This record gives sequence, C-alpha cells and structure tokens, in this order.
Amino acid sequence: MATVICRRLRGGVHRATTFSSTAKWARKTILNEHGNGYTLHPIKQDSSKETDIKAVNSLDYLVLYNPAAYHGHKKCREAYEDNSLEHDYATSNAKQIHNTYSITCSRSLSSTKNNILDLAFSRHDPVQPKQVFKRKSEKRSQEIAKIDDDEAYNTKETQRAFQKRRPDYKSLCFNNADRFEETTVEEGYDILQKVTVLKSSLTPATISEYFEKCSRLPTEHIENTQSNPRFAMLCRYGVENIQLYTQTELIRILHAFVCLEIPPSHSMLNVYEQEFCRRVWNMSIDELLFAADLWRYLGRSVPKFLEILYSYMQLRWNDLSLIQLIQLIYIIGEGRRAPPELMQKLESLVFIHLESMNMEEIGVVCLGFFKSSNGLSEHLMRKIGDRVSKNMDDINNFALVNVLKMFRYTHVDHLRFLKQLGQTVPQRIPTMGIQGIMHIALSCAALHYLDENIMNAIAATVPEKVLYCRSKDLAKILWSFGVLNYRPPNSESFYTAVAEEIRKKLQEFEKYPEHFLTCLLGLVFAQQFPLDLIEFALSDKFVSLATKDSLFELKKDLFTLDGTVEIECAEYTGSHISFKLRQEVTEMLMNFARQDICIKPEVLEAATLLESMFGGPHFVKNHMILPHTRSMDLEVHLDINEKPIPINKETAFTQVAKSELKPVGVHITDDLLCQILDQKRTNNLCNEPVLSIKKDYCTEPKEVISRKTQNCLTPPPNPDFFDGVTITDYLISTLTRSKIVDDKPVRQSKNNLDIIKLAIQVSHKNHYCYASKHLLGLHSLKRRQLRHLGYVVVELPFWEWIPLLKRTKSEKLAYLHQKIFGTLRYHR
Repeated sequence: MATVICRRLRGGVHRATTFSSTAKWARKTILNEHGNGYTLHPIKQDSSKETDIKAVNSLDYLVLYNPAAYHGHKKCREAYEDNSLEHDYATSNAKQIHNTYSITCSRSLSSTKNNILDLAFSRHDPVQPKQVFKRKSEKRSQEIAKIDDDEAYNTKETQRAFQKRRPDYKSLCFNNADRFEETTVEEGYDILQKVTVLKSSLTPATISEYFEKCSRLPTEHIENTQSNPRFAMLCRYGVENIQLYTQTELIRILHAFVCLEIPPSHSMLNVYEQEFCRRVWNMSIDELLFAADLWRYLGRSVPKFLEILYSYMQLRWNDLSLIQLIQLIYIIGEGRRAPPELMQKLESLVFIHLESMNMEEIGVVCLGFFKSSNGLSEHLMRKIGDRVSKNMDDINNFALVNVLKMFRYTHVDHLRFLKQLGQTVPQRIPTMGIQGIMHIALSCAALHYLDENIMNAIAATVPEKVLYCRSKDLAKILWSFGVLNYRPPNSESFYTAVAEEIRKKLQEFEKYPEHFLTCLLGLVFAQQFPLDLIEFALSDKFVSLATKDSLFELKKDLFTLDGTVEIECAEYTGSHISFKLRQEVTEMLMNFARQDICIKPEVLEAATLLESMFGGPHFVKNHMILPHTRSMDLEVHLDINEKPIPINKETAFTQVAKSELKPVGVHITDDLLCQILDQKRTNNLCNEPVLSIKKDYCTEPKEVISRKTQNCLTPPPNPDFFDGVTITDYLISTLTRSKIVDDKPVRQSKNNLDIIKLAIQVSHKNHYCYASKHLLGLHSLKRRQLRHLGYVVVELPFWEWIPLLKRTKSEKLAYLHQKIFGTLRYHR
C-alpha cells in the first residue's frame, strides 16, 4: 500500500509522487487525557504506479477531521460528545459542541508565490531554497517609511505601547521585539526532514517544539518555510494531535503561528480556535489573556472564545490584578463587545486601581470601554479628568485622544480638563497624525466646547496633511468646524484645500455616502456652497445610493442639504430630492418633535402665555417653520398696527365649533348682561370710563347696546348677582373675544408686505457652545434662513426664560411683551 497526497495545480492533468510507501495501518485511534480520540484512515493506492490526478473544478479541497466519528468507537465518541462545545454561547457557562473540524485549502493558496499551509504537496526538491520573499511586516514598514513620520500609525503596535511600560505584561502578551535564539537554515531543513521520517509517530511535545523552532528562522526564510510541503505535513500532524497538547504546548503553537504570520482567515485555525474554546475553563487567567492577545495579534476574530472567556472572568473578576485588569480591558476593546454586567464589575476595579495607573493605562481603560460601547460613570470620568489634568505633559498623544473619546461618549463636562487641553494641545497638533487631529476636533464638537486656539491649530495643520485624510477624517473635521460655527483665520485656504481633496476622493465617498453628506453639511453650516459637490449629492444616483438601506439619518441629511440650497443658493440649478422623500422625512421629524420638543415645559409655558397675550390659540402656531432644520418655533403674525392676525386655522375653527367661552368657564346669558348693565346704571355710571376705553373691541354699534340696556331695566334683579359684577378689562375682552372669532374666524391680510412674521424660539443650552452664548451651526443656519425668508426672529434665551418659569404669570407676560415688541422696535 502507498499513501498518495494530491496537489491541486492549475490546468489539466498532473502527476503527484508518493511521499510514503510503508503506511500499512488500517485504523489508528489515539486517546487524550479526557478519553477523547480521533481516528485516522490511510488512503489506499497501488504502490507500483504513479497516480494520475485529474484537476477538480471545485474551489476548495475539504478535509474533515472528526474525532470519534467512526463506528467501533462508541464509548470514546460518547465521552467526547459529552464534553463537546455547542454553537450557542449565550449562557454564562461554557457549553461544548461536537468537534467536527474542517480544513479547507483554497486553490488560491496553491500558487508557488503564496503557498501557505497547503495540505497538498508538490514534487519540487526542498533542498534548494526557493526565491526569497520579504515578510509582510517588512513590506508594511517600507511603505510606512515613505509616509510622514507623524502619519505612521500601526494599529497593532501603537495600541499596545502600554505593555512596554511594565515588565509584568510580558507573561500576558506577545512582544514582537523579543529576541530568541535564532534557528539556522540548516536546522530548519533538518527539522522538516525529520517530519517526513517520523510522520505520525511525532509526539505533541515534538510538534510544538518544531513549530517554535520554525518560527525562529531568519526573516528572509520564513515564507520559504511556509510554502515547503514538509511544513504543510507538520501542520497536518499538528491538527491530528490537537487534543493531546498540554495548555502550554497549545499556546506555544499559537505563538509560533503569530511569528510565522499565518493568514488569519485560514481555515486550519478553526481547529485551534475550537480547541481553545473547549479548554477555557481549564486554563489560568494568565494563559487565557495571553492566548487572547495572540489571537488579536494574529488578526483573527474569535468571538466564541471571547464569549467564554468573559463568562470565566465574570466568576473570577475579583481576583484580577492591575496588570490583568488592563490587559483584559484591552482585549475587550479589540473584541468590540462585552457583557454589561462584566463591564460594571471591571469599572469598580478601575476605580480602586486608578491612582496606581500610568497615563497610558488610563488611555487603555477609556479606549476599551469606548470600543465596546460601554460608558464610564460621571464620577469616575471626573476622577480621570483630574488625573490627566495634573499630568497633561506626561500623557502621550494616543492616550490623550482615547481619554477624549470617552469624554465624548459620556458627555461629561470637566472644565479644568478642557482648559488644560486648550493650553497643551495646540502645540502638539502639528506633530500629530491626521486621525488624532480628527478625534480632537470631533471631541470638541461633541462636547460643544469651542477653544479658538485648538481650532486655529487644526485649521492651520489640515491643509498640509490633507493628502493623508480618509473620507471619514474629512467628514468629521468639516463637521466639527460646522457644528461649532467657527470660521478660522485661514478659512479660505482651509476650505479650499479640503473641498479639493473631497473631489479627488469622490470614488471613495460613493462607498461611504454618510461621510460625503457629513462633509457637505459641515460646509453649508459654514456658508460654503461647492455647487458641483452639492449637485452630485442631490443627483438621483447618489440619493438612491444613500437611501437604499432606508437609513433615516441619511435621509435627514439629504433633506437638510436640499432645503438649505433652495433657500440660500439662488444660483443653483441642479437636481433636488423628490417630493415623496420630503414628505416622508417631514412626517418623521414631526413625529419626533411631538414626542420630544412639544412636551418640554418651557415650550408649553411660552405657547400658553402667548395665546393668552394675543387673544387665543388661533393667533399662535407651534410648528416647524423650516422642517429641514429639525426643530419647532412659535409663529405669530402681526398686522401693520402690531395687532395679531389669526394663522392657526385648525385651532380657530375648532374653537368656533365649541362653546364660545367654554375654556373660561363663564356662560353668557341675557340675564347676566342685564345685571352687568344694571350695575352700571345703579352705580351712577361709575364704570363708564372702562366701557369707553374698551369700546373699540365691541362689534355692535352704540345704538344696539342702548336698546338692550333699555329692555333689560324692567326685569327684577337676579339674586345671584345682587351685589353686582365688577367690570374689568379681562371680562370685557372675554365677552367680546368670541364675537371676533365668530364674525371673522380666520382673516388674512390682503397685502402680505404689511404682515410682520415672528418666529419665536425657546432656546436651550444645547443650542450653544459650552459655557458661552456662541450659537451652534445648525441653529445659526436656521436663524439665517428664517431672516432670509422675511421672519423676525425673537429668542427667549434659556438663561432668561428658564428662571422666569417660577415667577408669577404677570411677570412672565410682561417679559414676553417686552421681548416681542422690543425686538420689533429694534428691527424697525
């Protein structure tokens, strides 16, 4: 018998040679310490002939490794299945499923240029080394060397800089700078030669040792080793013995894979991932953290392993040391998620160890919680702000940006930290990478914190580094300047350079339409209108691209951009969004406003008092004057004599349909009117001046009133009104108001030029920059457009209106009267 391995080559029919002619075993079962086993079957072929292997059309070869899957091993199979991992890892305990491992060898790996862990062997002589190839890391280093040093950001190494600050991290993480005794090329060849001799008799310890020595070969020979068929044979035996390794041996092999730069997507790693999942509960905290770090450095996502790891840590979190805590938070951040219950426990440990952490470790804590979408408490954030404020000169740029990310996420305002930031960061910005600059700008915008020194430094640096900007960087930087409503001294060169870079990256922006719309909104907030870019954004093609996933945020952005261009860009003749899309977004925004804005007490109080002041709800309309600006205003129209004009038609007709004075609770009858007029007569016309002052409000002539007075003198007085009713301005206006509404429910002025349109805005602190009266971009844009349309904007600033809510009604009415008519006089 002979064992034949088929090498998949491109083209038609090829031949393969045998690598063993002595394999005569029929079935071999190896049991590990748990009683689990795997069964190997030989491939039977004629030993006297070379076998013709026809090329297969399928994309991949599939080799199944299923321990205890064969008949005759029922006991071993049952024992293995009892301990197998399940696919569901949702519970806190680590369940196990049936370990059916599949190793797929993609035909793209069969090329001589990138033959890594190919389980099919070629017949080339391994004695002579193949062409030398550079390792990927060296190629990447050469690329980075060509870039500005400030932009050389390595996602693996930069984020792991904290691990070099303490020697205790060495046992928990992979260090690329570690120097081991190098394996010579001759030793490497001897190792691979032994693999072909020992074959299945290789012990787990030997396999682990061979992998480790191969990983220590000189850099220029690593890729040659990867493509060597004998190395592929070593990998195969490594998989077959996977359940026999000790914890230490398994981790050593994974460490070797990292050094050998095994592709993270290779399906052989599925076998190792499943084995690590199965062993989590038998490993120590240090071993688990080291294994998780190796998977991370390898670049492979292992969510199932991390889920079980987090379940393990939830039971042992109180045993974590400071070093283990920081490393775990780093792993959590790189995994992008973790159970909230575990994060709460870790936060309590962070609070305990905070004073012992260095600045880089504080940055790791903030980044880990930020990436996993878990915020820190306000109390802890203030403690962190205090620490960083005192050591601002000692913290590196990367850690500082991470702290800012968490302040941005939690929206905690730490004024001392922000002031210290304004003194330190402007000097650092020219030496920072563009991504760090972007995060600083975005953090300031998210916190509504405007520091002109910081923004000026950013604006001065961006034109020089704009070539290194991703689409995301351009979007966030422009958005930040637009939100803060700040124009830097070099605004012309700044916006010109950024707009030109956007044009160069239009193809990239098509992949990220949200970034393109964010760029344009930042520009229009700053009154920058690149018409060619706007036309591209409002074209049918881009609108379809941006709305294909029904993302409400992108629809809102399109609506805001389109509405702004329509009002502010008279010269624009390009496309617009459809009427249907406008209606859809308007309805969504109105629904949101009804649930949030309309129920705010300061808005309700202002609306009620304005209705009282102007004569009823039909004179005040609470709605979105400009729906694309996403907020509501109280609209009032006055005639040329500053008298209110009914505009809320729905409310006016509703009031007419109801009892005229039902809201006041007074039922007007002839008897009541007679009693009022009788009191006037019996009191020697003492109230006549009042009537004469209010006579302009009456809709009936004096002759009609006189006749009614004479007719009402004869009946006896009503006992309920024996003492009479005091006639006041409020009573007279109440009696006459209904007749105005009844006779003239809604009457618009014939000449629109004589109408004074008021947009009364109840502002909020979130409309302004932090601790200032500098209006934010969207709200500045809204007022600008309202004025453009002929509205007089009357603001009820929160610092004046909110304290007045506790005062009397008369004080609030006096304030509103002064604000409205004082503003009118100012604009006259």
